[in-house]
Amino acid sequence: MPSGQQARAQAAAITPGRRSSEAEPASPAERVRALFGGHRLSPAQRRIAQFLIDHLTEAAFLSITELAERVGVSQPSVTRFASSLGFSGYPALREALQPIALSAVAGAPDEGEERLGNELQSAVDAEIENLTALRRVLADPDQILDIGRELARSVPLTVVGVRISVSLAEYFAYAARRIHPDVRVVTRGGSVAYDGLLQAREAGGTWVLAFAMPRHANETLAVVRAARRTGLRVALITDLALGPLVEEADVVFTAGTGSRLVFDSYAAPGVLSAAILQAMADADPERTQLRLEKYEQAAEQHAFFLDD
Repeated sequence: MPSGQQARAQAAAITPGRRSSEAEPASPAERVRALFGGHRLSPAQRRIAQFLIDHLTEAAFLSITELAERVGVSQPSVTRFASSLGFSGYPALREALQPIALSAVAGAPDEGEERLGNELQSAVDAEIENLTALRRVLADPDQILDIGRELARSVPLTVVGVRISVSLAEYFAYAARRIHPDVRVVTRGGSVAYDGLLQAREAGGTWVLAFAMPRHANETLAVVRAARRTGLRVALITDLALGPLVEEADVVFTAGTGSRLVFDSYAAPGVLSAAILQAMADADPERTQLRLEKYEQAAEQHAFFLDD
C-alpha cells in the first residue's frame, strides 16, 4: 500500500464539470441555478434557493422579511444565504435576481410547472455526471483492489460514519458482515467511539473505513484522529479533495454527492462502497464463498426473506 501522503496524492477526485447548458443558461430558472452553482448550501439554504427558483417572478421582489416568512426561515438565514453566494447581503442578491425575473415574465409566463420538473430532473442529471466521473476513475482499479485486500485482512474491521454519514456506514457494514468475520460500526463520537477503536486495535484490527459526507462533522475528524492515535490506519470515503479529514487519512477515495435537492443524494458514494465490497470479496474468495453459503443456508432455514 502507498504511504498516506502518496495515497492522498493519488486520491481520485470526482468533481463533475458543469454542463454547457449551465455555462450559458437558456432559461431564467437555469440562470438562477447558475448563481447557486459551486456553493455548498445547507438544507435551510437550499429551501431558500428552491423557493427562488419555483417562485422567481414573485420572490425577486420580496423584502427580506417577506421572503423569510414565505420560506419559513429566519431573516438572518436569508442574509447568510446571500452571503454564502458571494453577495454583500440580501439586497444585492435581489438586485441580481430582478432582471432574470423580468425576463421570465416577458418570455415564459407559464413556465412554472415545467421548471419544477426540470429541477428534479437536473438532480438526476447531476448524479449521472457523478457516476460517469466515478466510472472514469474505476478504469484503473488498482487502488480499490489494494484497499479491498487490506480491509479484508483487518480483523476486526471498523466502519465509521456519524450524523448524515451513518446510513452509508451501516450499508457498508451490513454487506461486509456477509463476507468478513468481524465488522464493527462506530456511529457516535466522543469516548464511546474511542473505546470502540481501542477494543478493535487490541483485538488485532489494523484498518478503519470512514465515511465523511457533507456537512462534514467535527466528530468525524475527531474519530479519525483517535483511530490514528491508537495505531489504526484510515481509509476515507468523502466528497473532499482537500482539508483536515483528507490530511489525516492514509487512503482517500472521493466521490461527488448530489446537491441539487434540499438534502444530498449519494449515488456515487454508494457505488464506490459496493466496489470496495467487491474488492474485499475477491481478496479472499474461499472465505467469501464459505460465508455466503452459510448465510444463505441460515436465510433459508429461518425464512429471512419473502421470496425464499
